Amino acid sequence: MPWTPPADRGEGARPLSAHPGPESWTRGPWSDRTPPQGVRWFAAVLAALLQLPAIAIAGSNAAADPLALGFALLAFAASFVLLLARQHPGITVVVIAALCAPAIAITTGPPFSVVPLAFAVVSAVVRGARVWAWWTLAGFAVVGPAAAYLLRGNPAAMIRPLIVALILCLLVGVGEALRNRGERYREVARAVAARREAAAEAERLRIARELHDVLAHSLSQISVQAGVGLHLFDSRPEKARESLEAIKTTSGQALEEVRGVLGFLRGPDGYAERSPEPDLARIPVLVETYQRAGLRIDYTNGLTSTPSAAVQLALYRIVQESLTNIGRHAQASRVGIRLDETDGWYVLTVQDDGRGLPETSGPGVDGGGKGMLGMRERAELLGGRFEIRTPDGGGLLVEARIPVAPAAEGVES
Repeated sequence: MPWTPPADRGEGARPLSAHPGPESWTRGPWSDRTPPQGVRWFAAVLAALLQLPAIAIAGSNAAADPLALGFALLAFAASFVLLLARQHPGITVVVIAALCAPAIAITTGPPFSVVPLAFAVVSAVVRGARVWAWWTLAGFAVVGPAAAYLLRGNPAAMIRPLIVALILCLLVGVGEALRNRGERYREVARAVAARREAAAEAERLRIARELHDVLAHSLSQISVQAGVGLHLFDSRPEKARESLEAIKTTSGQALEEVRGVLGFLRGPDGYAERSPEPDLARIPVLVETYQRAGLRIDYTNGLTSTPSAAVQLALYRIVQESLTNIGRHAQASRVGIRLDETDGWYVLTVQDDGRGLPETSGPGVDGGGKGMLGMRERAELLGGRFEIRTPDGGGLLVEARIPVAPAAEGVES
């Protein structure tokens, strides 16, 4: 089967880098990014166009009421102050309120002079200038009716500004709803970014673990076979030739596995043909390689069912790393490898007759490397357990238990 990232992450066969980054989630309609210039101009022009009827009415009555035309033009000019709402939402709402309030108080006809103020109030709330918006509305609710009474001398004229103030208060609620929506959107974006970063970190750890196992095993085998070849080069050249052939085979297999591990990093359009993932069927080949190096190995497969691909890969890598450590450090002559299926567990044991664990050893210590830690991680990622100990008879015993139905089924080990 081809090498693919974990299917349960929803990534398919593409690398993490091929998917949209978390920044794409933050580009909602009310995010913190600067709106396009065209959108801001659209709001300003729309507010200005809606005021043209009020300007026309004020112009037709200019002889009787010259102030009305001047105030209507001020409200028209306030429409273009909206262009500053992104950078200065608080100051913008105050300036627009000052420019629009007289027109709202004195002009007749539809109150289109309130449109720029409505846009400014909603924008201020959405962008966090709520205090500015509320204080501006409070001032408008007091000054607007008072100005209407002073300019028109009619108590009934106070009703219009009060109704406008009430409508603007309702628009503050709209702004709050949009702001809350934006906050939820950004919270989702942060959660997605955190999840993607965790997935990327897990992918980096998986790649590092696979490369360690492939390279440590292969280089160890090459080193052993090279040593045998040098030792027998003069006395038994036919055996030296076998060692060189083993080096060639091991290095070729290592290159294929490295290409399989790293192939998906090329991107969705750059896949190379890859070798299948290692599974339990390749353990006999692995055993034969070490037997040619002089190590006696007894391998028994007592499984009654076929494990999933993730489980087979984990068991193979644990056997591979165990044999690598035995060849490098154990000074052993005999190894027993056994696979069993007991009480819902796949049980792997690898036991040698070597020198066992050093007195100062602990989890993850294998001559300065990370092999033992990697074996433990492989078992635990699938809901299993891992143990290394020195049995009563000496040597070293590696035992891994993985449930038949892994807790993390589908997660690459």
